[in-house]
Amino acid sequence: MERYLVDFRNMAWKSVYPGQREKAYAEGNQRIRLVELTDEYAEDWCNKEHLGYVLEGRISIAFPDKTVVFKQGDGIFIHEGNRHKGRIAKDEKVLMVFIEKV
Repeated sequence: MERYLVDFRNMAWKSVYPGQREKAYAEGNQRIRLVELTDEYAEDWCNKEHLGYVLEGRISIAFPDKTVVFKQGDGIFIHEGNRHKGRIAKDEKVLMVFIEKV
């Protein structure tokens, strides 16, 4: 990896869970991930912080009191401790970038 450049184009996709694959780069206590989710993705309730940006597609994220749809061009900022789970509509996929502490 050239300093300052994270070359996602030349990184291999890694399957993480059914319906989720990603390319990730970490340095120090920071990580950047390019994440693709399909309708096979089924997340349990999560409490982690997520800071990201939707590049393509859309994702519905359910919170205990409402559901928010994030689409291309939207930022995602979920504070740690806020219960949520994401869903992708049938026959759709979403491509997102996440920045996170590791």
